[in-house]
Amino acid sequence: MASAGTTTAPLPTPTAPAPVTPRTRKPRTAPAWVWALPPVAVLGLVFLYPLALVVRESLAPGAYAAVLGSASFREALVTTVWIAVAATVGCLVLGFALALVIAFVPFPGAKAVAKFIDVFLSFPSFLITLALLFLYGTVGMANGIWTDATGAATGPFRFLTTPWGVLLAEITYFTPFVMRPLLAAFSQMETAQLEAASSLGARPLRIVRQVILPEALPALAAGGSLVLVLCLNEFGIVLFTGAKGVTTLPMLVYGKAILESDYAAACVVAVVNVALSTGLYALYRGVSRRAGA
Repeated sequence: MASAGTTTAPLPTPTAPAPVTPRTRKPRTAPAWVWALPPVAVLGLVFLYPLALVVRESLAPGAYAAVLGSASFREALVTTVWIAVAATVGCLVLGFALALVIAFVPFPGAKAVAKFIDVFLSFPSFLITLALLFLYGTVGMANGIWTDATGAATGPFRFLTTPWGVLLAEITYFTPFVMRPLLAAFSQMETAQLEAASSLGARPLRIVRQVILPEALPALAAGGSLVLVLCLNEFGIVLFTGAKGVTTLPMLVYGKAILESDYAAACVVAVVNVALSTGLYALYRGVSRRAGA
């Protein structure tokens, strides 16, 4: 018993033990090659496997010698190349002129026209061909106006079923593919260069030739390469124009496979067409990379 006048010391309060923090473990991540397997499998099943079947079918004995030595293949190859090159040149000239007007000549609705070009790129090629058929076909509007005015039995416009009709349709359809990179390049040009050249007395044609054209060359090269690739593989325009005398490589593949049931010859032509397109696409990517497109 404590005596009077003495004080008792307070009892120490018990302290709780420090919590034990669990050791954090890094989450296990799958190797990078595991994530690459699904897209590679889909690509192999959808694209590489059918392409391998085409290549294997083309390796039939004597198939390459028979196809590459035939006159029909040589004519189709020449027709494909000259139409593609001519259409590309036409698209470059027309696309450059139209892009100049839209970018540097102020007029009401210029922005709407530039936006319409983006929408036009999504149109299917046969739609443009059908529009030309309604205008210049055998029973189109132009021939109808001619027969109504002159009383003739038929009209004079019959060029759509010739190589020139195919050329017109391809230039009409693929010109926006040249205009799009050109408009992007023109939007990045400094107007100070144009104003300085104009203040020094340069005429518009000289400004275009010495100031605008050098800046537009990379975009022209990129757009032209893309159009050349697309024209080499164009099938719908040639088919819908009904140009019976125009046989391109895609049309030759269609004829050999569907009409003649000669699948080995069709695969040979397809492999040649793929090789041409792949080489030109590699050129297009290289030009686009330099142009920054």
